[in-house]
Amino acid sequence: MSTQTASQTAPQGEAPAPKVEAIASALTGATRPARPSAVSTSVTFGWRALLKIKHVPEQLFDVTVFPIIMTLLFTYLFGGAIAGSVEEYIAYIAPGVLVQSVLFITMYTGTTLRTDIDKGVFDRFRSLPIWRPSALVGMLLGDAVRFTVASIVTAIVCLAIGWRPAGGVAGVVAGVALLLVFAFSLGWIWTFLSMLLRTPGSIMGVASFVLMPLLFGSNIFVDPSTMPGWLQAWVNVNPVSDLVTAVRGFMNGTEVGAELVTTLVWAAGLVAVFGSLTMWKYRDPR
Repeated sequence: MSTQTASQTAPQGEAPAPKVEAIASALTGATRPARPSAVSTSVTFGWRALLKIKHVPEQLFDVTVFPIIMTLLFTYLFGGAIAGSVEEYIAYIAPGVLVQSVLFITMYTGTTLRTDIDKGVFDRFRSLPIWRPSALVGMLLGDAVRFTVASIVTAIVCLAIGWRPAGGVAGVVAGVALLLVFAFSLGWIWTFLSMLLRTPGSIMGVASFVLMPLLFGSNIFVDPSTMPGWLQAWVNVNPVSDLVTAVRGFMNGTEVGAELVTTLVWAAGLVAVFGSLTMWKYRDPR
Protein backbone atom coordinates (compact mmCIF):
# COMPACT_ATOMS: atom_id res chain seq x y z
CA MET A 1 0.00 0.00 0.00
CA SER A 2 2.76 2.40 0.94
CA THR A 3 4.72 1.45 -2.19
CA GLN A 4 1.73 2.21 -4.42
CA THR A 5 1.14 5.58 -2.76
CA ALA A 6 4.78 6.57 -3.18
CA SER A 7 4.73 5.67 -6.86
CA GLN A 8 1.65 7.80 -7.48
CA THR A 9 2.89 10.82 -5.54
CA ALA A 10 5.58 13.01 -7.13
CA PRO A 11 8.37 14.38 -4.92
CA GLN A 12 7.41 17.63 -3.28
CA GLY A 13 8.13 20.70 -5.51
CA GLU A 14 8.37 18.66 -8.74
CA ALA A 15 5.72 18.08 -11.39
CA PRO A 16 5.10 14.57 -12.73
CA ALA A 17 7.29 13.82 -15.73
CA PRO A 18 4.44 13.36 -18.25
CA LYS A 19 3.00 16.71 -17.25
CA VAL A 20 6.35 18.44 -17.70
CA GLU A 21 6.71 16.91 -21.13
CA ALA A 22 3.20 18.06 -22.10
CA ILE A 23 3.93 21.65 -21.04
CA ALA A 24 7.26 21.66 -22.88
CA SER A 25 5.60 20.28 -26.01
CA ALA A 26 2.90 22.95 -25.88
CA LEU A 27 5.45 25.73 -25.49
CA THR A 28 7.87 24.55 -28.18
CA GLY A 29 5.38 23.18 -30.65
CA ALA A 30 3.16 26.26 -30.97
CA THR A 31 3.80 28.57 -33.89
CA ARG A 32 4.98 31.99 -32.83
CA PRO A 33 2.50 34.65 -34.01
CA ALA A 34 3.78 36.99 -36.71
CA ARG A 35 4.98 40.42 -35.62
CA PRO A 36 2.24 42.98 -36.37
CA SER A 37 2.99 45.39 -39.20
CA ALA A 38 3.38 49.13 -38.75
CA VAL A 39 0.10 49.74 -40.58
CA SER A 40 -1.93 47.29 -38.49
CA THR A 41 -0.63 48.62 -35.17
CA SER A 42 -1.18 52.23 -36.24
CA VAL A 43 -4.76 51.44 -37.29
CA THR A 44 -5.32 49.66 -33.97
CA PHE A 45 -4.20 52.69 -32.00
CA GLY A 46 -6.35 54.86 -34.24
CA TRP A 47 -9.34 52.69 -33.40
CA ARG A 48 -8.45 53.06 -29.73
CA ALA A 49 -8.67 56.84 -30.12
CA LEU A 50 -12.14 56.53 -31.64
CA LEU A 51 -13.30 54.16 -28.89
CA LYS A 52 -12.39 56.81 -26.34
CA ILE A 53 -14.97 59.07 -28.03
CA LYS A 54 -17.55 56.31 -27.63
CA HIS A 55 -17.02 56.27 -23.87
CA VAL A 56 -16.53 60.05 -23.56
CA PRO A 57 -18.82 61.57 -26.23
CA GLU A 58 -18.11 65.06 -24.89
CA GLN A 59 -14.91 64.88 -26.97
CA LEU A 60 -17.06 65.50 -30.05
CA PHE A 61 -18.02 68.93 -28.75
CA ASP A 62 -14.99 70.61 -30.30
CA VAL A 63 -15.61 69.08 -33.75
CA THR A 64 -19.36 69.78 -33.88
CA VAL A 65 -20.43 72.79 -31.85
CA PHE A 66 -17.18 74.74 -32.23
CA PRO A 67 -17.18 74.76 -36.07
CA ILE A 68 -20.83 75.82 -36.12
CA ILE A 69 -20.18 78.73 -33.78
CA MET A 70 -17.07 79.82 -35.71
CA THR A 71 -18.84 79.66 -39.07
CA LEU A 72 -21.94 81.59 -38.03
CA LEU A 73 -20.04 84.13 -35.94
CA PHE A 74 -17.48 85.17 -38.53
CA THR A 75 -19.81 84.95 -41.51
CA TYR A 76 -22.47 87.23 -40.04
CA LEU A 77 -19.94 89.40 -38.23
CA PHE A 78 -17.86 90.30 -41.29
CA GLY A 79 -20.23 89.51 -44.18
CA GLY A 80 -22.15 92.77 -44.28
CA ALA A 81 -19.15 94.97 -43.47
CA ILE A 82 -16.75 93.46 -46.02
CA ALA A 83 -18.86 92.21 -48.92
CA GLY A 84 -22.18 93.93 -48.34
CA SER A 85 -24.10 90.72 -47.61
CA VAL A 86 -23.61 87.24 -46.27
CA GLU A 87 -24.45 85.75 -49.68
CA GLU A 88 -21.62 87.67 -51.35
CA TYR A 89 -19.14 86.93 -48.59
CA ILE A 90 -19.82 83.22 -48.06
CA ALA A 91 -18.01 82.12 -51.24
CA TYR A 92 -14.83 83.78 -49.95
CA ILE A 93 -14.95 82.90 -46.28
CA ALA A 94 -16.34 79.33 -46.42
CA PRO A 95 -13.04 77.65 -47.37
CA GLY A 96 -11.18 79.90 -44.94
CA VAL A 97 -13.43 79.26 -41.97
CA LEU A 98 -13.23 75.55 -42.76
CA VAL A 99 -9.44 75.74 -42.46
CA GLN A 100 -9.67 77.80 -39.28
CA SER A 101 -12.11 75.44 -37.58
CA VAL A 102 -10.04 72.33 -38.26
CA LEU A 103 -6.63 73.83 -37.43
CA PHE A 104 -7.93 75.26 -34.16
CA ILE A 105 -8.99 71.86 -32.87
CA THR A 106 -5.63 70.24 -33.70
CA MET A 107 -4.36 71.54 -30.36
CA TYR A 108 -6.46 68.91 -28.58
CA THR A 109 -4.12 66.28 -30.01
CA GLY A 110 -1.44 67.41 -27.59
CA THR A 111 -3.74 67.70 -24.59
CA THR A 112 -5.13 64.18 -25.12
CA LEU A 113 -1.64 62.73 -25.42
CA ARG A 114 -0.48 64.54 -22.28
CA THR A 115 -3.41 63.04 -20.38
CA ASP A 116 -2.46 59.53 -21.51
CA ILE A 117 1.16 60.11 -20.54
CA ASP A 118 0.14 61.29 -17.07
CA LYS A 119 -1.92 58.13 -16.60
CA GLY A 120 1.10 55.94 -17.44
CA VAL A 121 -0.50 54.43 -20.54
CA PHE A 122 2.43 55.23 -22.80
CA ASP A 123 4.88 53.53 -20.46
CA ARG A 124 3.07 50.31 -21.32
CA PHE A 125 3.04 51.10 -25.04
CA ARG A 126 6.82 51.57 -25.04
CA SER A 127 7.28 48.01 -23.76
CA LEU A 128 5.21 46.37 -26.50
CA PRO A 129 6.99 44.57 -29.38
CA ILE A 130 5.52 46.85 -32.04
CA TRP A 131 6.63 49.63 -34.35
CA ARG A 132 7.54 52.42 -31.95
CA PRO A 133 5.79 55.37 -33.66
CA SER A 134 2.51 53.45 -34.14
CA ALA A 135 0.99 54.70 -30.87
CA LEU A 136 1.52 58.32 -31.93
CA VAL A 137 0.67 57.82 -35.60
CA GLY A 138 -2.49 55.93 -34.67
CA MET A 139 -3.58 58.71 -32.34
CA LEU A 140 -3.14 61.24 -35.16
CA LEU A 141 -5.07 59.00 -37.55
CA GLY A 142 -7.91 58.88 -35.05
CA ASP A 143 -7.80 62.66 -34.86
CA ALA A 144 -8.00 62.77 -38.67
CA VAL A 145 -11.44 61.20 -38.36
CA ARG A 146 -12.44 63.93 -35.92
CA PHE A 147 -11.13 66.57 -38.32
CA THR A 148 -13.19 65.01 -41.11
CA VAL A 149 -16.30 65.29 -38.94
CA ALA A 150 -15.49 68.95 -38.27
CA SER A 151 -15.05 69.57 -42.01
CA ILE A 152 -18.38 67.95 -42.83
CA VAL A 153 -20.20 69.93 -40.12
CA THR A 154 -18.66 73.22 -41.28
CA ALA A 155 -19.47 72.50 -44.93
CA ILE A 156 -23.09 71.69 -44.08
CA VAL A 157 -23.47 74.93 -42.13
CA CYS A 158 -21.96 76.93 -45.00
CA LEU A 159 -24.29 75.25 -47.49
CA ALA A 160 -27.26 76.02 -45.25
CA ILE A 161 -26.50 79.74 -45.26
CA GLY A 162 -26.00 80.01 -49.02
CA TRP A 163 -22.61 78.64 -50.02
CA ARG A 164 -22.58 77.00 -53.44
CA PRO A 165 -19.04 75.86 -54.26
CA ALA A 166 -18.28 76.17 -57.96
CA GLY A 167 -15.79 73.32 -57.73
CA GLY A 168 -18.58 70.88 -56.93
CA VAL A 169 -18.27 67.80 -54.76
CA ALA A 170 -14.89 66.88 -56.24
CA GLY A 171 -13.48 70.31 -55.44
CA VAL A 172 -14.75 70.20 -51.86
CA VAL A 173 -13.33 66.71 -51.31
CA ALA A 174 -9.95 67.74 -52.76
CA GLY A 175 -9.86 70.83 -50.54
CA VAL A 176 -10.75 68.85 -47.41
CA ALA A 177 -8.14 66.19 -48.27
CA LEU A 178 -5.42 68.85 -48.52
CA LEU A 179 -6.59 70.37 -45.24
CA LEU A 180 -6.42 66.98 -43.49
CA VAL A 181 -2.87 66.43 -44.73
CA PHE A 182 -1.78 69.78 -43.30
CA ALA A 183 -3.70 69.23 -40.04
CA PHE A 184 -2.02 65.84 -39.62
CA SER A 185 1.41 67.44 -40.02
CA LEU A 186 0.53 70.30 -37.68
CA GLY A 187 -0.52 67.79 -35.03
CA TRP A 188 3.11 66.66 -34.70
CA ILE A 189 3.95 70.05 -33.18
CA TRP A 190 1.46 69.49 -30.38
CA THR A 191 2.60 65.89 -29.82
CA PHE A 192 6.13 67.18 -29.35
CA LEU A 193 4.90 69.84 -26.93
CA SER A 194 3.06 67.15 -24.96
CA MET A 195 6.43 65.48 -24.38
CA LEU A 196 7.93 68.73 -23.04
CA LEU A 197 5.14 70.46 -21.12
CA ARG A 198 3.69 69.02 -17.94
CA THR A 199 -0.02 69.82 -18.09
CA PRO A 200 -2.74 69.81 -20.78
CA GLY A 201 -3.55 73.42 -19.89
CA SER A 202 -0.02 74.58 -20.66
CA ILE A 203 -0.16 72.84 -24.04
CA MET A 204 -3.40 74.62 -24.91
CA GLY A 205 -1.89 77.94 -23.87
CA VAL A 206 1.19 77.54 -26.06
CA ALA A 207 -0.84 76.15 -28.95
CA SER A 208 -3.24 79.10 -28.83
CA PHE A 209 -0.30 81.50 -28.78
CA VAL A 210 1.11 79.85 -31.92
CA LEU A 211 -2.19 79.49 -33.78
CA MET A 212 -3.52 83.00 -33.25
CA PRO A 213 -1.03 84.82 -35.55
CA LEU A 214 -1.15 81.96 -38.05
CA LEU A 215 -4.93 81.97 -38.40
CA PHE A 216 -5.86 85.62 -37.91
CA GLY A 217 -2.76 86.92 -39.69
CA SER A 218 -3.75 85.20 -42.93
CA ASN A 219 -6.12 85.60 -45.86
CA ILE A 220 -8.96 83.69 -44.20
CA PHE A 221 -11.25 86.68 -43.67
CA VAL A 222 -10.14 89.45 -46.03
CA ASP A 223 -8.04 90.06 -49.12
CA PRO A 224 -4.46 90.85 -48.02
CA SER A 225 -4.31 93.74 -50.49
CA THR A 226 -6.39 95.79 -48.05
CA MET A 227 -3.84 95.33 -45.26
CA PRO A 228 -0.87 97.55 -44.36
CA GLY A 229 2.46 96.62 -45.91
CA TRP A 230 4.04 95.07 -42.80
CA LEU A 231 1.02 92.82 -42.31
CA GLN A 232 0.96 91.85 -45.98
CA ALA A 233 4.57 90.74 -45.63
CA TRP A 234 3.60 88.37 -42.82
CA VAL A 235 0.51 87.07 -44.64
CA ASN A 236 2.59 86.31 -47.75
CA VAL A 237 5.00 84.05 -45.83
CA ASN A 238 2.33 82.51 -43.60
CA PRO A 239 1.85 78.82 -44.55
CA VAL A 240 -1.81 79.01 -43.56
CA SER A 241 -2.35 81.62 -46.30
CA ASP A 242 -1.01 79.21 -48.91
CA LEU A 243 -3.21 76.46 -47.50
CA VAL A 244 -6.33 78.65 -47.61
CA THR A 245 -5.57 79.82 -51.15
CA ALA A 246 -5.16 76.23 -52.36
CA VAL A 247 -8.31 75.02 -50.58
CA ARG A 248 -10.23 78.03 -51.89
CA GLY A 249 -9.03 77.26 -55.41
CA PHE A 250 -10.25 73.66 -55.23
CA MET A 251 -13.63 74.55 -53.76
CA ASN A 252 -14.36 77.60 -55.90
CA GLY A 253 -13.28 75.87 -59.10
CA THR A 254 -10.38 78.23 -59.85
CA GLU A 255 -6.82 77.41 -60.81
CA VAL A 256 -4.67 76.00 -58.02
CA GLY A 257 -1.11 77.24 -58.45
CA ALA A 258 2.13 77.07 -56.51
CA GLU A 259 0.27 77.32 -53.19
CA LEU A 260 -0.55 73.61 -53.44
CA VAL A 261 3.12 72.66 -53.74
CA THR A 262 4.09 75.08 -50.97
CA THR A 263 1.48 73.59 -48.63
CA LEU A 264 2.66 70.04 -49.29
CA VAL A 265 6.28 71.06 -48.72
CA TRP A 266 5.33 72.68 -45.41
CA ALA A 267 3.42 69.55 -44.39
CA ALA A 268 6.37 67.29 -45.22
CA GLY A 269 8.74 69.60 -43.37
CA LEU A 270 6.60 69.67 -40.23
CA VAL A 271 6.40 65.88 -40.14
CA ALA A 272 10.13 65.49 -40.78
CA VAL A 273 11.16 67.97 -38.09
CA PHE A 274 8.58 67.59 -35.34
CA GLY A 275 7.95 63.90 -36.03
CA SER A 276 11.66 63.23 -35.51
CA LEU A 277 11.80 65.39 -32.38
CA THR A 278 8.71 63.67 -30.98
CA MET A 279 10.15 60.20 -31.52
CA TRP A 280 13.47 61.25 -29.97
CA LYS A 281 11.65 62.47 -26.88
CA TYR A 282 9.31 59.46 -26.90
CA ARG A 283 12.25 57.04 -26.76
CA ASP A 284 13.97 58.99 -23.99
CA PRO A 285 11.29 60.79 -21.91
CA ARG A 286 13.76 62.03 -19.30
